[in-house]
Amino acid sequence: MTFGARARIRLSAVKHNFQLIKDKSPGTRVMAVVKGNAYGHGIVPVARTLKDADCFAIARLSEAKALRDAGIDKPLTLLGGVLSRDDLSRAIALGVEVCVHNEEQIRWLEDCRGSAGTVWLKIDTGMNRLGFRAEVATDVITRLRRCVAVTDLRLMTHFANADDPGDDTTQRQIDKFLQVAADFDGDISIANSAALLGFASALSQFSDASGVDRLWIRPGIALYGVSPLHGRTGAELGLQAAMQFESRLVAVKPVRSGDCVGYGGAWHATHDSVIGVVSVGYGDGYTRYIPAGTPLLINGRMVPVVGRISMDLTTVDLGECASDRSGDRVILWGTDLPVESIAEHAGTVAYQLVTGVTHREAPVFDQ
Repeated sequence: MTFGARARIRLSAVKHNFQLIKDKSPGTRVMAVVKGNAYGHGIVPVARTLKDADCFAIARLSEAKALRDAGIDKPLTLLGGVLSRDDLSRAIALGVEVCVHNEEQIRWLEDCRGSAGTVWLKIDTGMNRLGFRAEVATDVITRLRRCVAVTDLRLMTHFANADDPGDDTTQRQIDKFLQVAADFDGDISIANSAALLGFASALSQFSDASGVDRLWIRPGIALYGVSPLHGRTGAELGLQAAMQFESRLVAVKPVRSGDCVGYGGAWHATHDSVIGVVSVGYGDGYTRYIPAGTPLLINGRMVPVVGRISMDLTTVDLGECASDRSGDRVILWGTDLPVESIAEHAGTVAYQLVTGVTHREAPVFDQ
């Protein structure tokens, strides 16, 4: 029995979420985003599970190597592009499709003696992070199509505020991208998880204008059962949580009214009670910014965190009449305790929590 925190990954939930997303966008091709170790869920097991994905999106060449070493031969797209000529050579050797978002990357492609294959041109429609502005897109497209190393040129953009369906920024970005894509006859990709689930009707105009057969979607966090939309849980969107982050009680002890608990004595008991010590801390990815009062699930009931989160341990108030014992399972987040709720308590986003799990104890994969 392990007493350290670990992630239990339900690969069947990943399959379910993939199919739900695919059903919402019939006829499109799917670039499943597995960067960040598949958002903390295990890049190789997830890639092997998503056999119907048309492509995998990654953020690092090391991720490409891990997938290739595992025998994954599907197309891979490097979302951030390459940082040097050597990186471009490595990407070509790994069979990776690169994104282009600056002048230097174009020059490397123009000087490239081999074939870079498919290249994605990133258009900045308003996020102001990576990409060429829409007003110069025509010239950049012309230049890349003259580049002998590029055998297939495609376009993509990224939305800044799609997690808020009430914000009109996304519609403005769609309109700007439509202007660029109107005269472009190649494949295009616009929709991340938030856009797919929050702006389905707005995206339909894009399919009508451009042809759904060349449209790629890019689901990321939703594949893992986490909501990309403010104020909603994955379950409310029909998604299934793929990660259960769990641990065990390692100690159960009484405290008296007035006793302080944890570093700095930040919490003190207002009445006699029983404290449980859980084998999890910020060294496992259970962030120190989780405050007192954040719920955990033990033996079918919610109990609150008390005191500060330590590197390896977290204390909870089990209640005066608690009958819990050392070794009992503790659910930190999962199906019955949404990670979105824990993120709200911690003042962060669920993305950070699931990708931040350190996996000091090897994850368990359930089919």
